[in-house]
Amino acid sequence: MQVKDRISSQHATIPGRKRSPKIPKQKADYEIKSVSNALDILEAFTGEDAELGVTELGKRLDLHKNNVFRLLATLELRGYIEQNRITENYRLGLKPLELGKAFQRHCGLTNQSKEVLKGLVAVCNETASIGVFRGGKVIYIDVEETTKSVRVISRLGAVLPAYCTSIGKVLLAFKSMEEITNFLQESSFKQYTEKTVNDREVLMHQLAQIRRQGYSIDNEEYEESVKCIAVPVRDYSRNVVAGLSITGPAHRLPDTRIEDELLPLILDAGVELSRKLGYNVDGD
Repeated sequence: MQVKDRISSQHATIPGRKRSPKIPKQKADYEIKSVSNALDILEAFTGEDAELGVTELGKRLDLHKNNVFRLLATLELRGYIEQNRITENYRLGLKPLELGKAFQRHCGLTNQSKEVLKGLVAVCNETASIGVFRGGKVIYIDVEETTKSVRVISRLGAVLPAYCTSIGKVLLAFKSMEEITNFLQESSFKQYTEKTVNDREVLMHQLAQIRRQGYSIDNEEYEESVKCIAVPVRDYSRNVVAGLSITGPAHRLPDTRIEDELLPLILDAGVELSRKLGYNVDGD
């Protein structure tokens, strides 16, 4: 008797046994709607509005005011939300900050990047940052600031567009063509400065050039008078998992300084951080 036949025969002798395999559920099937709504409320505060009222939140999230109020009360009890007693609007509490600090402590990327960022700043004395790609945006998860009095406002924790930031473009460039195409089709391109690239074909050509040269430059595309240069960071799987950048006022980052000083510096730093994450630079 063949092994397959023997297994089938054994199964047939067990009364009431179901032959059809159990199909695993998708993660979305386990979603708890109330938890999802609570997280939607927290994420509503990641935009430009520091405070939001019950009515405004209800409109944005398409939730009944009573539901919003109950969720806010629960989040307030746990320290994630607090109420301004004067305006009666709501704002983020201290708990999200605690979670952010915990993430920084435990995330392998930020643990490994600390010394690299400090080393960059020690040499060039411009702000150095680490960012990751999430949901079509760039999230800045670690920043080491320059000691100079004139500096770019810290981007730590900021969520910025990918198509007009140096880290965003370098992360996009090393994604698959399918992912890049989907991003270009699904994104709306806001004009932040007169230099912001909002043409899909032009951006596609830029990404191809970034892949060839191994770095990207934000030439006042997101903020006027601010320039950045970024390189990819890889891990043991050889995948690009983050971007490493140097940012500064445009008057301190002329093309000659970028080419002669900052580009060699950040390329070496990108290799160093990739090695720390297990990337074999000399491998095939």
